[in-house]
Amino acid sequence: MSLRIVVCVKYVPDATGDRHFAEDLTVDRDDVDGLLSELDEYAVEQALQIADEADEAEITVLTVGPEDAKDALRKALSMGADKAVHVEDDDLHGTDALGTSLVLAKAVEKTGYDLVICGMASTDGTMGVLPALLAERLGVPQVTLLSEVSVEGGPNGTVKGRRDGDTASEQLEASLPAVVSVTDQSGEARYPSFKGIMAAKKKPVTSWDLEDLEIEADEVGLEGAWTAVDSAAERPARTAGTIVKDEGEGGKQLAAFLAERKFV
Repeated sequence: MSLRIVVCVKYVPDATGDRHFAEDLTVDRDDVDGLLSELDEYAVEQALQIADEADEAEITVLTVGPEDAKDALRKALSMGADKAVHVEDDDLHGTDALGTSLVLAKAVEKTGYDLVICGMASTDGTMGVLPALLAERLGVPQVTLLSEVSVEGGPNGTVKGRRDGDTASEQLEASLPAVVSVTDQSGEARYPSFKGIMAAKKKPVTSWDLEDLEIEADEVGLEGAWTAVDSAAERPARTAGTIVKDEGEGGKQLAAFLAERKFV
């Protein structure tokens, strides 16, 4: 019996671009390039490693987003995932983490799964709560923030992992089905090969909308969001710093500067 792995990925604005909010205080995605969230690349990598160790496994990458979000799916497919699911609907605009967890849960259930793997957070919202919300909606165990993960016993087996804290490491496990999230310490994500890039063009990408998932429009989007941005202001331009010239009193001047600002 094949181990069914679903990897949740997100299409995010390039962090090196000029990011800003639109008039409705949602992220303006039209004026900046997008890409597969770097933290989700680690999730794809761990899925591939688990699949390599399994007798038989199938990896589905899943995203919720606009038309361009297919680029994130293609990247994951070129890394080695088998197929993809894209949930796209105009009514999803402005959906918060709670709404996104609902959409992902419905899509995961429709796809079929034994293990769901997520990155530790998205590089745009950086909330880090979605894996826990998703596990709650699916009614399955969650094992989050893992720097090491493995599966034993196939689809009816156990997922095990190590969570590293500031002072100690925990060894965790849960019976499948389950949701896990992995950190950026779980292992460097592989680069897509030319063969992988070409193969990705032929791999299936299924598209669903809210109707396919039996979700009402008022459950998601700005109308259904439990959180909202009330106001936003651009970051002030950087100003010139204070230059301390060392003419024998540089150390004292530096100490005084730090003390004045309560850094020491």
